[in-house]
Amino acid sequence: MLAIRARRLFDGTDLHHDRVVTVEDGRISAVTGEVAGAGDDGAVDLGDVTVLPGLIDCHVHLAFDAGPDPVAGLEPPGLIDRMREAARGHLAAGVTTVRDLGDRDFLALRLGLGDEGPEVLAAGPPITTSKGHCWFLGGAAEGEAGVRAAVRERAERGAHVIKMMVTGGEMTPGTHSHVLQYSAAELKAAADEAHAHGLPITGHANCGQGVAHAMEAGFDSIEHCSFFTEDSVEVDYPLIARLAAADVVVSLTAGLAPTTTPMPPRVRARIPGMLETARAIYAAGVSFVIGTDAGIGPPKPHGVLPYGAEMLVELGYHPLDVLRAMTSVAARVCRVDGRKGAVAPGFDADLLVVAGDPVADMTALRRPVAVYRRGRLVAR
Repeated sequence: MLAIRARRLFDGTDLHHDRVVTVEDGRISAVTGEVAGAGDDGAVDLGDVTVLPGLIDCHVHLAFDAGPDPVAGLEPPGLIDRMREAARGHLAAGVTTVRDLGDRDFLALRLGLGDEGPEVLAAGPPITTSKGHCWFLGGAAEGEAGVRAAVRERAERGAHVIKMMVTGGEMTPGTHSHVLQYSAAELKAAADEAHAHGLPITGHANCGQGVAHAMEAGFDSIEHCSFFTEDSVEVDYPLIARLAAADVVVSLTAGLAPTTTPMPPRVRARIPGMLETARAIYAAGVSFVIGTDAGIGPPKPHGVLPYGAEMLVELGYHPLDVLRAMTSVAARVCRVDGRKGAVAPGFDADLLVVAGDPVADMTALRRPVAVYRRGRLVAR
């Protein structure tokens, strides 16, 4: 049994003061109020800290090494070992669950990390068109029958989520972020097939038309939700209002770690429009989580999620909403909300302990005092 005394507790929804969290057999058994003068009950007292549920990053790529040429790093031998090391990088940062939205050969389903890494919820190779965005991961499928077959294959292999490249992307030569890759009928076929197998489906969408098509097809979440044009960004405020009214969650691509590597010029030029999009999404009340896209380049190392939290607070998001997005809301989107994303009896004892108060200062997330995975101390 483990008991942790905390000056503050964020339980996945609200911030509380003076709590003791008790853990037995890898699960939280009790959360109780602190008794004045207590201190001889065997609880671990880590000082002026906040205990939170382990964080959840809703969009990572463990197969990418966050180097200048992440595609080159995909080649074996040793890819699965590099993926395991990437996963441990997330855990050291307090991210106890990751959703891998694009690997090669379904390797993310075979990591076998146990408590040595975060829980990995994997999509396998993303469904894309021939020579489409991330085609080199091996997920090409076209036509309604083709995308249905691709969804079935992933369901049979044990995937936790379906990922589909609705538009092109910046890291794949020959594709374009503002150009659709699939028809509305193909997207609807994929969503229907995913739901028939009890799986959520999410779509990479970097232009307004792609966002609209994914929403209308019944996708559960939308990655990036950008409004790229050929050379710029044009925020579609009416479409954002439709997103707020729809049963869909936007996975915001937030978080950049300090690096000396310059950002690609086409991306750098769009940063102001991307930031305005993020502000508009929050102002409209769209449901959101954070998916960092960790691994795709030097500003996106594995474990970058705390920087994403800081970015959103700087843009005007309320700290509690940001913390919820990385815990309870993320757990719901990933369909693990019965055991993750909250500090409550019966939940997995995946816990992050940070110095100070992240509601007052979100940089506290970059100061982990301890990380517990199913009740076992794994980082300090």
